[in-house]
Amino acid sequence: MSPRRMETKPVILCLKTLLLVYCLVFWVTGVVLLSVGLWWKFMLGPYTLLISSGPSNGSYVLTATGAAIVLFGLFGCFATCRGRPWMLQLYAVFLSLVFMTELIAGISGFIFRHEIKGTFLTTYSDAVMRYDGRDDRSLAVDGVQRRLHCCGVFNYTSWISSVYFPVGGIPASCCINFSDCSTADLKNATVAARKVHKQGCYELVTSFMEGNLGIIAAVTFGVAFSQLIGVSLSCCLSRLINANQYEMV
Repeated sequence: MSPRRMETKPVILCLKTLLLVYCLVFWVTGVVLLSVGLWWKFMLGPYTLLISSGPSNGSYVLTATGAAIVLFGLFGCFATCRGRPWMLQLYAVFLSLVFMTELIAGISGFIFRHEIKGTFLTTYSDAVMRYDGRDDRSLAVDGVQRRLHCCGVFNYTSWISSVYFPVGGIPASCCINFSDCSTADLKNATVAARKVHKQGCYELVTSFMEGNLGIIAAVTFGVAFSQLIGVSLSCCLSRLINANQYEMV
């Protein structure tokens, strides 16, 4: 055994350990993305109708990405333990693709944030105008108003021009106190003004988006650039193993 090969063995062992830890962390992020995608699909499905004008594929993208990361995370652990250079290089290529995808998604979300707000305003306003208390969008509107303690698009007066107001007045989901909020009260705009939430839902949602945009962007770019650590470790380990194999020959 050459002295040079003996010197590189501890380095290879150290890189393997670091890469194995990284692969495990990467696998956990895949499980998180997969869980968020499934949660979005089954729990937040109706609310996506208020965010986009058409069917949203966001949950499918998250689920597919999470599943792919879980599989390649396991592959990365296997490649690290086996120490095959071609496996490590393939893992580095996959990490590079994930990095580019996340980077593009993060930049696109940041650039088109105003368009997202505009789309939300249009779709939410349309949902309020066409509210009937029964379809999926109407139930989603009720859910938003009930959870965020808001009413209408900009305020409760948004409901006065809706098709539902002549029939049922302002929806009960706007009420501050449900026990003191009758149908007759909700049909009278003057009385209802004292019994429903004053703040509009659009302002609450967009304020949340603006207030947390920096955090969301930092997390997105942080996760994206963490892929470069895995790429560097995989490439370094692959080169060292190749060099060791060459010296043995």
